Amino acid sequence: MFRFGKLLAKLIVGFIALSLVLVIVFRFVPVPVTATMIMDGNGITKDWEPLSNIDRNLVAAAIAGEDGKFCTHAGFDQEAIEAAIKKNMRGGRMRGGSTISQQTAKNVFLWQGGGYFRKGLEAWFTFLIEKLWGKRRIMEVYLNVAETGIGTYGAEAGAQRYFRHSADRLSRTEAARMVAALPLPKERSVVSPSGFVRRYGNTIAARIGVVRRDGLDACIYE
Repeated sequence: MFRFGKLLAKLIVGFIALSLVLVIVFRFVPVPVTATMIMDGNGITKDWEPLSNIDRNLVAAAIAGEDGKFCTHAGFDQEAIEAAIKKNMRGGRMRGGSTISQQTAKNVFLWQGGGYFRKGLEAWFTFLIEKLWGKRRIMEVYLNVAETGIGTYGAEAGAQRYFRHSADRLSRTEAARMVAALPLPKERSVVSPSGFVRRYGNTIAARIGVVRRDGLDACIYE
């Protein structure tokens, strides 16, 4: 039992040290590949761009559609988590309560899918990137590693795929439709959306103005 405890302690210390090193490195270095990319049977199309080369409309759309409290929370939106738990307890389609910070931690350091163990690791990495990266870097990484289409990752590759131009000049409608498709990019149409994606895209496009007006993206551009 003593040996097992000693081994477990070493593993925990090693994991903490490794996770800290990875988080610090990716604070400055573009993320080269993720587990999701590696396991994608459709190949990988991506092109890392600094946030200065990504249109502010897409940043605002991400906040409007994915995480309205991005600039004010410390990585976790307690109200969203509680609402998701209540909805899931009632049955029907499962709903998540993940913030952009949590999604970034999962996308960069972990794998897709649920489970309490993975969620625990996600919480740890979310805590680290909030403390060591800051909001601007979190958004930059998020928009560069998010799956934006079949075998397509990041804002630049998504913009080129759907609109044939760079991510540095996305209109509100283009940005909103990209974000509306983010949860299921392999199944939702960005170019000619219909039904939910079209309606939700229009809602996000309208909310972009609110994000800009109320400074909900101020932590990124201050």
